[in-house]
Amino acid sequence: VSPHPGCSQRAQYGTCSQRRMSVMEVLELLDQLVDESDPDVDFPNSFHAFQTAEGIRRAHPDKDWFHLVGLLHDLGKVLVLFGEPQ
Repeated sequence: VSPHPGCSQRAQYGTCSQRRMSVMEVLELLDQLVDESDPDVDFPNSFHAFQTAEGIRRAHPDKDWFHLVGLLHDLGKVLVLFGEPQ
């Protein structure tokens, strides 16, 4: 076991050499997967990101950084499309 958890993922993905995508492209990729944590949702996964960001914007209109975090919080889930487990 590595003394530094995540080192192999850092080596594999940390250089961003696998594929370059815009945030919008990643949001679109989210719609291609079924999230094991919420498999019965019948609308695209990207909607969750937009709903989260909008909910945060309404609750905290002065925190732009928080709106962005709400939008980005699930983007890592697309790694399942590249062979990572959910």
